[in-house]
Amino acid sequence: MLTHVAVKSARPKPRAYKMADSHGLYLHVAPTGTKSFRLRYRDLSGREQTLTFGTISLVDARARRDAARALLDRGEDPRPRSIAVTTFEQAARAWHTHRSNGWSTVHAGDVLDCLARDVFPAIGATTLGSITRPMVLDVLEHVEARGAIETARRVRQRIEAVFEFARAKGWTLIDNPAEVREALANAPASGRQAAIVDLEELRGLVAAVAALNGAPIPRWASMFLALTVVRLAALRGMRWCEVTDLDSDEPMWRVPASRMKLGAAKKHDPDNDHLVPLSAAAADVLRAVRTAVGGAPDPAALVFLGRGMNGQPIGAGAIGDLYDRAGFGGRHVPHGWRASFSTIMNERRPEERANIDRALGHAPKGMSKVERAYNRAQHFAARRALLQEWGALIAPNLNDIGTAHRA
Repeated sequence: MLTHVAVKSARPKPRAYKMADSHGLYLHVAPTGTKSFRLRYRDLSGREQTLTFGTISLVDARARRDAARALLDRGEDPRPRSIAVTTFEQAARAWHTHRSNGWSTVHAGDVLDCLARDVFPAIGATTLGSITRPMVLDVLEHVEARGAIETARRVRQRIEAVFEFARAKGWTLIDNPAEVREALANAPASGRQAAIVDLEELRGLVAAVAALNGAPIPRWASMFLALTVVRLAALRGMRWCEVTDLDSDEPMWRVPASRMKLGAAKKHDPDNDHLVPLSAAAADVLRAVRTAVGGAPDPAALVFLGRGMNGQPIGAGAIGDLYDRAGFGGRHVPHGWRASFSTIMNERRPEERANIDRALGHAPKGMSKVERAYNRAQHFAARRALLQEWGALIAPNLNDIGTAHRA
């Protein structure tokens, strides 16, 4: 039988798995880390069925199991009757629940936050059958008005997906009112991410961010991002259980494949996890965060918590906002650290090109398809040395980091 400790300690794996309790009750753990209690039983006709209770406590799950079993004993179907979905928000939340098991925790949170911020206030309480194209276009034009052209396009795609889901469920029969592509602003011309590739300017950015007032978590996150040169999504979803040997000479961070920029088929294979050998400066940042949260944090907890410490990661724009406040807006973005690292280190260490690519989570240029399949060497020592040198270059005075730590 399960215990409260076992439920709390359950960690995500590359594939969903079950942890049995008793009398058909089990805990389902998705690759994203979502945990939900479910009941396996046979209905009145003898067919096996599954009843999902969702993310609740073990005590509540057992109570619901017992109630469902009592209904079966009385010859009644324990499945709840279908709830009439009438409003856009109800349909959107149902769609989100349906789709989120295939998303990372961070992405699922971002999608729901986006809907709650940009859509629900306007049409969330409106019945599905009453929503028109002009109403949807008005929502999107408000997003465009703040300069978020790409966000508006993503919001439109999500509204469209909600209506397709609702039509499939039979909740509405109207044509999809999100077919308003032609009325949206043109997407801005794509270009390279803003990145500073001058070492002295990068040191100025590091020092300027460290000197800012305000919550320290975004500054720690910015420094850690700069030192590890990972993608922002990998950092925002980082959990303490992914870090090993933090207090040793060879600390390591394993970024799950699910948070890497990979094809869908590769995201569930742990062989595609990205291992980051942490430099001394990067480990120092993590130890500072650990101290700030009281030491020995929950292994499942996020490392860089957002405002309010409510279990959500720092916002997608939190680090970029720091750069704007520090006077570097338009000149450097969080993703720019990857270009900074690649440019400067390739100039300094051209012989280490392959390991520079590996540090960025890329297959080395020039490697054949066959070699990619069979050559799984990680070159940790060389990569750690590169990241160690990189940290010394961008923050030669460790007080740059320490200032942010003491805030």
